[in-house]
Amino acid sequence: MSLNRESAMKSKIITTSRVGILALAVVSFSFAGLALAQNPPSAKDKTFMKKAAKGGMMEVAMGKLAEQNGQSDDVKSFGKRMVTDHSKANDELKSIAQQKGIKLPSKEPTEKWSSDKVYMNMMVKDHEKDLAEFQAEAKDGSDPDVKNFADKTAKVVQEQLDLAKETQGKLQ
Repeated sequence: MSLNRESAMKSKIITTSRVGILALAVVSFSFAGLALAQNPPSAKDKTFMKKAAKGGMMEVAMGKLAEQNGQSDDVKSFGKRMVTDHSKANDELKSIAQQKGIKLPSKEPTEKWSSDKVYMNMMVKDHEKDLAEFQAEAKDGSDPDVKNFADKTAKVVQEQLDLAKETQGKLQ
């Protein structure tokens, strides 16, 4: 009788051990999968994020100057939109960067105001360049969060470019 008990006990221990090992394996693979899913952004993604942060801060700084110093109401209104849109995008980008452990530039640019016409010419040129960069990141980036940010923001940059061209046309 004690042989049957002993055999039954060994069987329970073996079964319990196997279940424990299986559970450990499942947990290990889950963490491995999670680690793989959280690959850090590529160097290209990081470069894009840093350039976007720097450009976004410049847009806010110049927008504030346009609001204060612009001669045309259209330029003042455009500057206000730059402050609103780019502050929002900058906050979203900071949040993504923080989640990914990326340090973005934080030094506020010191910009100078010269005239409505110079500002709007710069805004058209800058937004054309930015649009191309955001569209390229949305298409070719490797990090899904950064790609999504670039895609969403590219649509806003297109709207801003159209408005910049319209405002520029009113000044000439």
